[in-house]
Amino acid sequence: MKQHTIFGGKILEGSDAEFIRLGEIVALTHHEKWDGTGYPKGLKGKEIPLVGRIVAIADVFDALTSKRPYKEPFSLEKSYEIIKEDRGTHFDPDVVDAFFASEDKLLAVKGKYKDEHTSLLYQIAGKIS
Repeated sequence: MKQHTIFGGKILEGSDAEFIRLGEIVALTHHEKWDGTGYPKGLKGKEIPLVGRIVAIADVFDALTSKRPYKEPFSLEKSYEIIKEDRGTHFDPDVVDAFFASEDKLLAVKGKYKDEHTSLLYQIAGKIS
């Protein structure tokens, strides 16, 4: 499982397209944690590119609030609680603050792309490609 960050980065590496280079950074850094306990490199704090820190919280929020084969979705309240608890450990505190400051926009996007079989990030990715 932890290898998906490296495999994704390798698939996207070497592109001339800025968007694909950004995707490479996301692939490689979205599981790094603010406190340095993430993977694949154990980056800490601002060593983690900002886009990786942003996608980390989006990825976790999507996983928490989406139905998966192994779990039912958590409520917004429970999901928010988990994210708040991980502020400063898993997540960049400034990104958590921005996440909650944009709650209305976040919920509008989540509602627009709601589908019981597909998670938010996969739906957004499909709209982009």
